[in-house]
Amino acid sequence: MSLGKAGVFRAACYNPASLGDTRQLSHKTAGAARSASLCEGALAHKIIAMKRGFYTIMTAQFFSSLADNALFVAAIELLRTRGAPEWQSAALVPLFALFYVVLAPFVGAFADAKPKGQVMFISNAIKLVGCLMMLVGIHPLLAYTMVGLGAAAYSPAKYGILTELLPPSQLVKANGWIEGLTIASIILGVLLGGQLVGPLLSGWLLSIDLPGVTTGINRPAEAAVAMLMLVYALAAWFNTRIPLTGVTPRPMPDNPLALLPDFWRCNNRLWRDRLGQISLATTTLFWGVSGNLRYIVLAWAGAALGYTTTQASSLVGVVALGTAVGAVVASMRMRLDQATRVMPLGIGMGALVILMNFIDNVWVAAPFLVLLGGLGGFLVVPMNALLQHRGHNLMGAGRSIAVQNFNEQACILCLGALYSFSTGMGWSAFAAITAFGVLVAGFMALIALWHRYNQKHHPHELERLLEIARRDDLHG
Repeated sequence: MSLGKAGVFRAACYNPASLGDTRQLSHKTAGAARSASLCEGALAHKIIAMKRGFYTIMTAQFFSSLADNALFVAAIELLRTRGAPEWQSAALVPLFALFYVVLAPFVGAFADAKPKGQVMFISNAIKLVGCLMMLVGIHPLLAYTMVGLGAAAYSPAKYGILTELLPPSQLVKANGWIEGLTIASIILGVLLGGQLVGPLLSGWLLSIDLPGVTTGINRPAEAAVAMLMLVYALAAWFNTRIPLTGVTPRPMPDNPLALLPDFWRCNNRLWRDRLGQISLATTTLFWGVSGNLRYIVLAWAGAALGYTTTQASSLVGVVALGTAVGAVVASMRMRLDQATRVMPLGIGMGALVILMNFIDNVWVAAPFLVLLGGLGGFLVVPMNALLQHRGHNLMGAGRSIAVQNFNEQACILCLGALYSFSTGMGWSAFAAITAFGVLVAGFMALIALWHRYNQKHHPHELERLLEIARRDDLHG
């Protein structure tokens, strides 16, 4: 909280009546001093609670995302050891996104109807059920879809709680931290997943023998899934430590289907907003491509470098490392009202994706992938913060994030289904990479032209919205 806000808070608390009898002056002054002291104490307590809550959210998010990404690698290896066709591995990405799209009208309202920490705890419990399904013999695609259900419920609470805890001037910085930690968890997650299914750690895990207990875990990938259940359990415990934000929950209607018209109104409002539409289009395209690029890099590393799953997972971590650096730099250098200036980076990102086809040496690939990830991180953090800000002002945090997830995950679902289909039809990883690069550069150019059109034909509306973004007192 800024010093200006602290002064307003203290002034609101300290409001003595007109002083009449001078003999009462000292008593009134002492009472006012005690009142001011109490208010300052309450203010300090609130700031400490905000910091503690933010750090707890970061920790819970780190472990949950760490397990998500390690599980992705473990699920790929589980499919390969079972002799599944390659298109099934590619299908993991769109199936994970399925419930984001199907349940989008409901998860945002669910996140707004309960304390966000409770929502995140329930979500991690669902992920644990998905892991258990893998271990009892249910097809990995179906089990991974269940994990996607938990992730779909988790996301609106994870991002929505930031707008409840923090003013808009802190949203870019907060998003930089949460995206930076998320990317760090991706780096460590894919590395952890690769090592858990590798010969060293998997051999040690499979050698563990519990007296009198038959686990039925016989494959390295199954041992990895069992270990990741412990990580999800740790994330769930941190969810229970998230403090209440003081925001009044918005109850869900008795008939959940009544949420459908409300969701589509929210979706239309965000697409009609002159800043919301640009940030939503940008983040939708970015995450649609990035969500599938995670698998494409694995496939490319196998085709171009001859890497195994364990070796290729390290290159996914390299992209994530660059994204983390870009996210942190953006959080330090960018303001909310400057978010639209980063759109040219999206065009450059698309061009770099195409250039991947010409790399066949890991020493060239590593810095190249760091640069690719860095551009993406610098692009998405301010755009994501701007989208959260406009959504919070238009409809509330949970509903806004649900709309965002719907559009972004629908893009992941469509592009992932297209990639899985093309793999089944015999397309190479190189052809898919070229198509994705052209798609990113082309659509980012169209989004930039769209924003220029708004600047030319709606300058006053854009300036009004940017003024709201600059001022914390106009937030929501």
